[in-house]
Amino acid sequence: MQHISQDHAGAASNIGEQGRFLFPLKATILAVFFLTTVPFLVAIIQINYQSSDRVVRAHATEMVERFRNETIREVESELETLKSLIATAAELGRQAPDVFTDSRALNYFFTTLNHSGTLLNAYVGTEDGAFRQARRIDDLGAEIHGRMPPEGAEYAYRLVEPGKATPTHDRYIFLDADQKVLGEISAISQYDPRRRPWYNLAADAGQAVITDPELFWAFGLIGFTVAEPYMIDGERIGVVAADVTLDRFSQYLADKPVSSNSLSYLLDERGLVLAASDRMTHFGRDNEQVALSHIADVENRVVSTAYSQRHGNQQEEAVSFTYDGQEYIVALSSFQENLGKPWRLMVITPLSDFTAGFNKSNRQMLTLGLAAIAIQLTIITIVAGLVASPLQRLARKVACIQSLESAADIPVVRSRVREVAALSQAIETLDMAVQAFARFVPVALVRQLLKSDQKLELGGQSRFLTILFCDVEAFSTLAERIAARDLLERVSALLGVVTEQVHREKGTIDKFVGDGVMAFWGAPAPLDNHAFHACVAALAIQQDLEKLNQTWRSNEAPEMRLRVGIHSDVVLVGNVGSRERMSYTVLGDGVNIAARLEGCNKLFGTGICISHDTFREAGDQLCVRPIDEVQVKGRRALVTIYELLGAHGVGAGFEPSEETLEIAKLTRQAFDAMVAGDHSMALSIYRDVLARRPDDPVASAHVKRLQNHADTPPHATQTDEAGHA
Repeated sequence: MQHISQDHAGAASNIGEQGRFLFPLKATILAVFFLTTVPFLVAIIQINYQSSDRVVRAHATEMVERFRNETIREVESELETLKSLIATAAELGRQAPDVFTDSRALNYFFTTLNHSGTLLNAYVGTEDGAFRQARRIDDLGAEIHGRMPPEGAEYAYRLVEPGKATPTHDRYIFLDADQKVLGEISAISQYDPRRRPWYNLAADAGQAVITDPELFWAFGLIGFTVAEPYMIDGERIGVVAADVTLDRFSQYLADKPVSSNSLSYLLDERGLVLAASDRMTHFGRDNEQVALSHIADVENRVVSTAYSQRHGNQQEEAVSFTYDGQEYIVALSSFQENLGKPWRLMVITPLSDFTAGFNKSNRQMLTLGLAAIAIQLTIITIVAGLVASPLQRLARKVACIQSLESAADIPVVRSRVREVAALSQAIETLDMAVQAFARFVPVALVRQLLKSDQKLELGGQSRFLTILFCDVEAFSTLAERIAARDLLERVSALLGVVTEQVHREKGTIDKFVGDGVMAFWGAPAPLDNHAFHACVAALAIQQDLEKLNQTWRSNEAPEMRLRVGIHSDVVLVGNVGSRERMSYTVLGDGVNIAARLEGCNKLFGTGICISHDTFREAGDQLCVRPIDEVQVKGRRALVTIYELLGAHGVGAGFEPSEETLEIAKLTRQAFDAMVAGDHSMALSIYRDVLARRPDDPVASAHVKRLQNHADTPPHATQTDEAGHA
């Protein structure tokens, strides 16, 4: 057997401490899967996000640039078309000046008006103060000369013809979509085109011009005018012009957004808003003053922030900025110089308009990824459970094997996994082997061996232990009286009682020798108060044997008596034998004394005989009485032996009765007198004991010896090696 020391026990304990850092298989599988899958998924999503983000940003910038260029081209083209229409009209005035002096001018301007959807009106002012105009009225919604236009009116001819009537009248002839006259409104007017800014600006320039934004006082609208003078032989005859409202440019910007939430602004050189896709411009209605909002003063702070990002920056590329946690792209570009106006176009769009689909795809990918992980985790949890659950049961069974506890409540583990099934079969085989092993080896030792990682080695160490020997009284005579099978059953029952009580009191069965048993306490595991535990075990064995005897007596079968000897001493304990076969046992003089004390029971008729060393170790917890002083062969000193009568504090079954306490007290007095040489006093007290308990074997033996051997000191009994006197 393996030698178990305190160091080895500590090593076993360290194994237990290390076990606390081990992770369960199921949790480990799930953790490994989680740690290898989730980061990979996150990395894929992150890489995809970064790649897609770059593509989306580039696409958004490209869309803004394309919208900016197309819008500038469209506005420039529209203005060039207007200038071309006015240039054609001016050329007509130069070639046929009389066209603009009668109704033919109105028909021509009506044709011009229908040629461009952005024109509000087209007209001519001549040097004689006449004014002829064709205009739209579908979006005016205001009174003219204090009266509303006729229902269904979409166009109007306006005529101011000085000299034809006094005073001069301002006439409006209303037309429907088919140019049918619906009615007329006129009023006295002092309107003179020659005093209007558009007329004077074109006349002074001598060429086509585009005015700054001005108020069209007749309708309360703000716009600009494209005008060009026409002359014959250096003499100015008049100026032809067309009006475009800023609202029409705002509508144009609103109808062609770069994205669903984008904003576009047409600005002049000072940053004043000429047109806005969100219709945020607020114009004054004063005939003498035009009030335009500055882009930095609009209510939408995103717009002012965007303008501050680009104002003063000569680069026209789109840039990004962040406002209130949201990212935007802004571009600010100038029109070509040949337009004649230093206008600029600013485009603002939130990046989210372009990333919405991309973000949705990312969310879907994340959702699908998480769903896939959840499904995989579920499958892996089930699979891990199929593997880990039987392994957990096997681990519990191994723990039971290590502690030599019953694993009957743990069913045999069966698994479809070949390795788990093989492991289960191996553990079942191990369980049977260990259980069988424990039948032949001290249980405590087996438990220590299973918990230790030490190899089996020969050797031992000196320890202070308590050794117990017990043997069946008159076994040879008993064997002659009953059948061999019955004898074997009775001996097995007796040895079962001995084994049970020894284990219950934390002792170690050393060996069975026929009908006898050798056991010890304090090894392999250290045990406090081991002498007391050995004595309690001996008392319990005798009690259980009495119960067996009652059964045997009821069956008219012979009784069995057991003699027990207990001694505490320093002995050698450890693995003894050869490398091929060894035994965990105790050696030493203390073992011999315990064996001889068991034999002393035959001499004095007692059941449990203990040494003075054992009595000293157990102390006042025991109820004993002295038997005699004996001289053990091989020792010069006398050994005082005691009969164990009971124990205190371990249960009512072991508590001595009042009579027993009194007998123990008288026996102590008689023994002290005998040791002191007062034989007559000793004889008198022993006789008193017999008077109280006539069948007392110790008192009977000493009375007989004191009477028949007056010359021989009765307390100097000599025992042979077998313990016989």
